[in-house]
Amino acid sequence: MIATIEKVEILDEARSLSSMILHSELAEEYRSCLYTLQKDRKAQKLIADFQIMKEKYDEVQRFGKYHPDFRTVSKETRELKRTLDLHETIAEFKKAEDNLQKVLDEVSVLLGGAVSANIKVPTGNPYFDSISSCGSGCGSGGACGCK
Repeated sequence: MIATIEKVEILDEARSLSSMILHSELAEEYRSCLYTLQKDRKAQKLIADFQIMKEKYDEVQRFGKYHPDFRTVSKETRELKRTLDLHETIAEFKKAEDNLQKVLDEVSVLLGGAVSANIKVPTGNPYFDSISSCGSGCGSGGACGCK
């Protein structure tokens, strides 16, 4: 790869952009929430319990409704997930994580669109995916006109 002035400038701008994101209020909030989450013993216990329950759930799902503990494990998993989601520290972390992810998705879509409208940027967010692609996805049988 031959380094040109243009490539070096692009890399410098990319580093500058990443630095701005890393030092943004959203990134600071994310790191603060992550630190709080890591120090919260109750939250860590809930997460560990959920991981154990998820393994049980995955085992039960292999057999589906025919597994003898299907209903019990499914119900316990949903209840534990709800407890996990309603825990204040975990909820704040998820909110901070989602906010940072939205910014990263927006930046990705803007960068991809600046290069070409045909570039697909996988964001995991249907709103951005519909803006950056044909709108109905590749499952439309080609009716949308994308290739």
